[in-house]
Amino acid sequence: MNDMQNLDTLPDSARRVARLLQERGHSMPVVMLPETGKTSAEAAAGLGCSVAQIAKSILFRRREDDAPVLVIASGVNRVDEKKVAARVGDLARADAKFVREKTGYAIGGVCPIGHATEPVTLIDEDLLALDSLWAAAGHPHAVFNLTPRDLVALTGAPVADVALREPA
Repeated sequence: MNDMQNLDTLPDSARRVARLLQERGHSMPVVMLPETGKTSAEAAAGLGCSVAQIAKSILFRRREDDAPVLVIASGVNRVDEKKVAARVGDLARADAKFVREKTGYAIGGVCPIGHATEPVTLIDEDLLALDSLWAAAGHPHAVFNLTPRDLVALTGAPVADVALREPA
């Protein structure tokens, strides 16, 4: 993280992410968007990047044990729940309470790292084709820049085909 960033200006959850990134040797600062980044399109518009470059964090609940399952997907992709379930087990929807309880973050601000309960995580293979990504940093207005390689290194998660592909 650069020393120019004043952590005191960040909301608590984003400050926690900024410190975690710093501890892990990630040098890019947490950036606060003037408008919400709750959707990939909103975040991309605020950052001036393509929607594909938004690494969105989608949380599911694994039916068999209530474990959180995090899919980090390209902002342009819908997650194919059948593909994810084939790798990790049957999935159920995660409501806002489950998301907050398991991640420590509100929906729209779920970061790929620093969760209250370590999730089973998969990274969308489509993200690896990009040079630069933006991910939520613990708050709906907070994001940080990283490369696909950084994402894999920070999460330790496997890369998988998780995108819903419509038949031609």
